[in-house]
Amino acid sequence: MTTIDPKADLRRYLQDARETMLWKLDGLTERDVRRPLTPTGTNLLGLVKHLAGVELLYLGWVFDRHYAVPVPWFRPDLGPAGLAPNTDQWATAEESREYIVDVYRKAWQHADVTIEALPLDAVGHVPWWPAQAGAASLHRVLVHLIAETERHTGHADIVRELIDGAVGYRRGTERLPTADEQWWAAYRDRVAAVAEQSRAELSRPGPPTHGGADPLRRRRRTLPGSPFTRPAPPAPELFAVGDQVTLPLE
Repeated sequence: MTTIDPKADLRRYLQDARETMLWKLDGLTERDVRRPLTPTGTNLLGLVKHLAGVELLYLGWVFDRHYAVPVPWFRPDLGPAGLAPNTDQWATAEESREYIVDVYRKAWQHADVTIEALPLDAVGHVPWWPAQAGAASLHRVLVHLIAETERHTGHADIVRELIDGAVGYRRGTERLPTADEQWWAAYRDRVAAVAEQSRAELSRPGPPTHGGADPLRRRRRTLPGSPFTRPAPPAPELFAVGDQVTLPLE
């Protein structure tokens, strides 16, 4: 008979995401792990730095199990406005890759002690979560942390590919079609051609053919009070295509 251990399953998925995130730094120069490659400054070492604080927050502070060693970018005691925006999203010149990775690994260890010590129905306190979300149980916090970590591994996937073309889930476990550069170039061209065709169709005058809300509008929700709430980006400017006003694709 198979024994089901939900806590062990959650812990395994979390650890898998942690290790994937660090693998995305392997083999890169100091410049490349720090280099911002999106308009909002997303960079690999900044993602690791951010996740170190997230672990200390959700599997430490939330359950009143505080990390004893000071971490400059982790100051939940100061409130959401206590540090400059995005302090935890990039590495300063004084913060080495080794230091940030070490803090992340030690945050894992601190978090894992919390996971081991508490039952899944143990309740913490997340003041920025809406009341209707229910109690901040360890189970729910673990699901949240796995989702957030995996989201950032997705960011890291794209940033790493932009740096040196390295792709995949893990080294030797890419989980991508086995194909050469020619195949990938042809595939990308096919995808791009359909995108351009869709753009042309959207620019034609007349009512939209879809139902419901405009799918080109993207909403961003921030959680008031969270130490990691970032300012929402400015709304995209409208521009005209023919006689129709359209939102720019993002």
